Amino acid sequence: MRRELRLDGVGRRYGLRGPWVLRGVELGVPPGALVRVEGANGTGKSTLLRLLAGIDAPTEGRVTGRPRTAYVPERFPPALPFTAAQYLTHLGTVHGLSRRAAARAAGHWLERLGAAGYADTRLSRLSKGSSQKVAVAQALLAEPELLVLDEAWTGLDADARGELERAVAERTAVGGAVVFVDHDPRRLAGVPAAVYAVRDGSLHRRTGPAPVSAGPRVVVRVQGPAGAVLPADVHRTAASAEETGPGSHTLTVPASHSDVLLRTLLTATPPWHVVSVHAPEERR
Repeated sequence: MRRELRLDGVGRRYGLRGPWVLRGVELGVPPGALVRVEGANGTGKSTLLRLLAGIDAPTEGRVTGRPRTAYVPERFPPALPFTAAQYLTHLGTVHGLSRRAAARAAGHWLERLGAAGYADTRLSRLSKGSSQKVAVAQALLAEPELLVLDEAWTGLDADARGELERAVAERTAVGGAVVFVDHDPRRLAGVPAAVYAVRDGSLHRRTGPAPVSAGPRVVVRVQGPAGAVLPADVHRTAASAEETGPGSHTLTVPASHSDVLLRTLLTATPPWHVVSVHAPEERR
């Protein structure tokens, strides 16, 4: 059973007498959680994410319950002596995949992110956007239990940004946790999430409604056997679920997560019948 990742009384500073970047951080990240971290530049967001990813160790406090973790840094080092496919295959073996499975996963994620044409290009020759696609792919290829994203959407084209949002939905739908920072307040808006802000070296949980538009949504009407309970993964993906009759439910889901929700319903045992899929303003 996956455990909750916990930071208890965690502080971080650089150097014996350096100023504290973070101090007294209390944070739990349970399986299936989506956590957004906000804050002005230089407040310590990236330091917090590096602590969560295990890249940095706390100066004080404890980190417990660490799951298998993958990390997309704010800046990806492209000057490495590999092609994109070689680098991803190597990282896959580091994560415990066989070489064949790692090569297959590398090809899969390069294809999904629109970078398959650069598989045999050396990292040093890739554009910033293509390098970022490799950075995202290396974090996703081994299906991590915790995915940590530091401005991971920056530099991606629109199709790749959408694909990363779908990957986040896939991770949380199967019980993986995702912690992310992004400069766009609309990123993953409307998806059930915990939101924290870093201020003055401390972490504060935001309460109340989100201050931005929820973004495009889709309404899905489904019918299952009388008395059937919606799969648990549905509740990790849908923004809301209303029971409208015996076995009948109306689900509202962010548009970026609709594919994952439908796949979950159609592959359930027994499968659910999808009655309709439409935008909220459309009447049925």
